[in-house]
Amino acid sequence: MAPALPPTSTVSTPTPQEQEASTSGRPRPALLWGIVHGLLAVAGPLVLAGVLGVASWFLSDAGAHGSASDGVRHGAMAWLVGHGSGFMVDGVAVTVVPLLLTAGLAWWVWRCALGLGERVWAHGPDVHRLSDGERDWTVPAALLGFGVAYLASLLVVVNLASGPTFDPLLGRVLLWTLVLVLGVGAPGVATGSGRAAGWVSQLPPVVRHAVVAARRVLVWWLVVCLVVLVAALGLGLGQALEMVDSLGLSGAEALQLVLLNVGFAPNAVLMTSAFLLGPGFAVGVGTVVSPTVVTLGPLPLLPLLAALPEAGTPSAWWGASAVVAVAVAAWAAWRHQGERPTLRWDEGALRGCGAGLVAAALLTLLTAVAGGAAGPGRLREVGAQAGEVGLHAVVWLGLGALAGGLAITWWQRRTSVPLEDVVVEEPPTPVGEPES
Repeated sequence: MAPALPPTSTVSTPTPQEQEASTSGRPRPALLWGIVHGLLAVAGPLVLAGVLGVASWFLSDAGAHGSASDGVRHGAMAWLVGHGSGFMVDGVAVTVVPLLLTAGLAWWVWRCALGLGERVWAHGPDVHRLSDGERDWTVPAALLGFGVAYLASLLVVVNLASGPTFDPLLGRVLLWTLVLVLGVGAPGVATGSGRAAGWVSQLPPVVRHAVVAARRVLVWWLVVCLVVLVAALGLGLGQALEMVDSLGLSGAEALQLVLLNVGFAPNAVLMTSAFLLGPGFAVGVGTVVSPTVVTLGPLPLLPLLAALPEAGTPSAWWGASAVVAVAVAAWAAWRHQGERPTLRWDEGALRGCGAGLVAAALLTLLTAVAGGAAGPGRLREVGAQAGEVGLHAVVWLGLGALAGGLAITWWQRRTSVPLEDVVVEEPPTPVGEPES
């Protein structure tokens, strides 16, 4: 009698790595997979930018001027601007970057790097070879291929897009791209390949909790800043509509203006953060927008600027705007430790204080890249002083998270039940059986 087949539930489908190993004898090098995914990380957004550039060219004047290749070139220029390239206008470098575009590029790099990590997870030595002292170079090799392919493709695009009207700043492009590859791509490869979990498990628990809580502090703070920005835009909606009407734009041109403002929305959120923390920001040389004083001058007709307060001295209660940062950080630390409790005072304090400091450091970096030169003349200075924002963020976010961590530790110590006081109830005796 022939043996029965195994149940359907026990039949497993081989993974792509197992199929590759069975057909070729050994998996393809991690370096090769890195090159493939690096090219994919470039091709996806670049093709999309080219398509949108052609659509924008056609909507501007129904294709009456120029050609479709001009639209493709403008799409490539926008892709480079998302990498921090900047360009020259009247001899002045325009360095401000629409961070929404950069965030989209970073998300795609993360997805491609994560896929690369999943592709090479089976590469490298096994546990026995690792115990013998062999090094695992899978992630560095894959990341090397990814970075080389990305940088090489970027240089090709820079060479093709450069011209009399667009002169990208090569140094800035390379710097931003390296930060993108190392800061986003490397964690993605390590996470997808499973190596990151092992590396993170070797960190002290208090460090892991502080980093996770810092992410929550930063995200919640940026959400609060976004809400404040939307409220300010709502109050200045009439002024924004007047700006659009005064420009006399067609429907397609108005749509492009709206997309431009949306691209700079993250920059505006970070400027709102600088305002609430206290230092404020500038929208031109000799201007300041802070809770204590607002000094403005002639501004470009950008609807997003309708959120700016009126020139003069703001209301006195704006001087207490930093309390919002303290409250947000305290609540974020409270919620985090509520999900991962501890009864130790030192650990609760380290979690909270560390979360506030890490969140302040990340906020400082984001603020530093949110500003720059927006054009010649007065627009050479737009943004906030990252150093001042960092100092205020360390104080307010650090104190808030520390207070939240200590408060939840006190509450958990007060409401926790000691192990020796726990009453264990015996299960009821079934009917008809004698009690023991």
